[in-house]
Amino acid sequence: MLAWVGMAAWHAFKPAPPELDMAGPTRSIQSVRFVADETWVDPAGVRRLDHRIFDEKLALIDQAERLIVADFFLFNDFAGNPDGDDLRALSSQLTDALIQRQRDRPELRIVFITDPINTLYGGVVAEHLEALSDAGIDVVITDLGPLRDSNPAWSGLWRLCCRWLGNSPGGWLPNPVGKEPVSLRTWLSMANFKANHRKALIADKDDGWVGLVTSANPHDASSAHGNTALVFSGLAALDLLDSERAIVSFSAPDLDLPQPEVDAGSEAGDAKIRLLTEAAIRNAVVERLDQAGPGSQVDLAMFYLSQRAIVRSLVNANERGARVRVLLDPNEHAFGREKNGVPNRPVAAELHRAGVAVRWCHTTGEQCHSKQLNIRQADGTAVLILGSANFTRRNLDNLNPESNIELSGPVDLPALTEADAWFERRWNNSDQRSYSLDYDQYADERRWRYWQYRIMEATGLSTF
Repeated sequence: MLAWVGMAAWHAFKPAPPELDMAGPTRSIQSVRFVADETWVDPAGVRRLDHRIFDEKLALIDQAERLIVADFFLFNDFAGNPDGDDLRALSSQLTDALIQRQRDRPELRIVFITDPINTLYGGVVAEHLEALSDAGIDVVITDLGPLRDSNPAWSGLWRLCCRWLGNSPGGWLPNPVGKEPVSLRTWLSMANFKANHRKALIADKDDGWVGLVTSANPHDASSAHGNTALVFSGLAALDLLDSERAIVSFSAPDLDLPQPEVDAGSEAGDAKIRLLTEAAIRNAVVERLDQAGPGSQVDLAMFYLSQRAIVRSLVNANERGARVRVLLDPNEHAFGREKNGVPNRPVAAELHRAGVAVRWCHTTGEQCHSKQLNIRQADGTAVLILGSANFTRRNLDNLNPESNIELSGPVDLPALTEADAWFERRWNNSDQRSYSLDYDQYADERRWRYWQYRIMEATGLSTF
């Protein structure tokens, strides 16, 4: 028992690996674009899609000559049906695009970083990753061991009893996301509930560099999800590349990532951009919310919302006179399985009681997967924070690796106005498209459900 408690405590509170929890320098930037995957329901009740982020990824790959570094959490065809009317075989298409570009440009260096969930922690053969490796592409499976444990009650015991058993394909237990049986070791590994959750891409373009940060996974079963992204160029793209060195350093220490050089004097403009990772995302969000007051507009679209400091900051901003609107996924669907609405429904009830306006995404099996905060201040400036991070303890308290971008500037900056228009369409259901539903549609104000969420959030005994 002492060994269990000691192991759990150390790995819950140990220092994070170096170079995580990064707030990059604020950069002036001229080229930045907002891109969205929109999903809605038409008047006939049919799901419709207008998705663009994945094609942006393919375009960046197709023009690269020197280096591509990609880091994507979900990259598989588990639990998906790419033959469906509105689903897409994203994992195969990305695999083919990377391999084809490598063949077209043999001198091109490609590094593909991903999470071990795509091999079910060694329990299945990941054909896409094998194909990339066979084509000469460097594949890095993130080593989750050095990361702090988000579910210490289980992980403390797992590190003592089971981690050393390793894993191998095959087994006798049902597969949680597919048909191929898996071992008990796969299930024991999954219960740690930890991941490299980033979704980012860096590539050279002409004489410069471009980065993409998004909430969208190249994952077949996620291909109908709603998501958002920012595409940007210059030194901020190299900041993103530097953040990926941290993952490589503890996951594949023998792998050397190039260090490109860019003329720092070539950038100027009204827009300011900054890379944020892990806890730096939380700190920036709380700081920006705490600046919102009378005349401010705060719009949050979030797949999972549960981190207590951010919930309090939203309520406080509303009490100070800011207009706060929160658009949440109802947490009803997860790749063909029904969910119980935790954490968003109890958090929504808390916000609703405090006077915050709340609406639900109108989902029909897919997820409202964006993780985006828009704030417009009374002085004519605005800020946009988006990326991979859900606003939860696991995503924002130096547990899972995450990548977000903070973009700020005048309110009429095109990328900021497009992000605002995206939220307005979803909030107001414009053009006969049903994007969102009233709060009453999924309201759940039961106190026991609230305390269920609070316990799950605090202990890590949850998948959010």
